[in-house]
Amino acid sequence: MKPIFILLLSFTLTSTKLYQFSEESKSTDWLVVNDGVMGGLSKGTFQLNEKGNGVFQGYVSLDNNGGFSSIRHRCNFSSVNPNSSIVLRLKGDGKNYQFRIKGNRRDYYSYKNTFRTSGKWETIKIPLHEFSPTFRGRELAIPNFDKNTLQEIAFLIANEKEEEFRLEVDYIILE
Repeated sequence: MKPIFILLLSFTLTSTKLYQFSEESKSTDWLVVNDGVMGGLSKGTFQLNEKGNGVFQGYVSLDNNGGFSSIRHRCNFSSVNPNSSIVLRLKGDGKNYQFRIKGNRRDYYSYKNTFRTSGKWETIKIPLHEFSPTFRGRELAIPNFDKNTLQEIAFLIANEKEEEFRLEVDYIILE
């Protein structure tokens, strides 16, 4: 009996809520960054719906060399195990999205992993070591994520085409 209890306790201690959306959440916890910072015309928004879930939606435009929309959340988690995984509970629209992380929010680059949504509620699990370094859409010649801190999480859409998008998020955990 004790080995089972210890195993369950270990699992509980290793799961960390990076963000749990609820009716008490604040939309101001997330920063919208569209390609307008580079002259583009994409329009993404972030809000909470009646269920308390986060909704990232809008339109990606390729005009004026645009092509992306994103939302970011600053966090401060230390003692991150690089063998952990990010677990996302969300409902997308069948499009590809990137989930991005930063070990240090002052780094000029992020680590990204692209996933495809199904149009239904789903749980997506991404090992941290599968996040590759990128800057302005270009892969960098440095190792994949191997940090012990996590200071920023983000969603980004940039599929190199004009499109409307909608992503509803329930939670983000580190497991």
